Amino acid sequence: MLAALSSPGLAWAWLFLAGLLEVGWAIGLKYTDGFSRFWPSLLTIVSMAASVLFLGMALKNLPLGTAYAIWTGIGTLGTALLGMWLFGEPATALRLACIGLILCGIVGLKLLA
Repeated sequence: MLAALSSPGLAWAWLFLAGLLEVGWAIGLKYTDGFSRFWPSLLTIVSMAASVLFLGMALKNLPLGTAYAIWTGIGTLGTALLGMWLFGEPATALRLACIGLILCGIVGLKLLA
């Protein structure tokens, strides 16, 4: 059963989930108020642990450099977009273009893997 959970086909799903959880903990950090709020802190720590766990599962079948770059890219992309939406961070054309370049890098690495 555990072998099925680490199959090459699932590696990309684990990596995507790890990236989404990275977004979750990055955004969660804002709500922890320096880890002084219990529930946001607990959820952030759980997200951190789960993100690294799923990244580790993905690394069983994916190259380290590719997986790590995609993981951080998903985290960067999601966190930047949610920062604009949730916290009113600037959404200038140049900033959005740079975020688009990160997305192109993620897609390019996936296609080349």
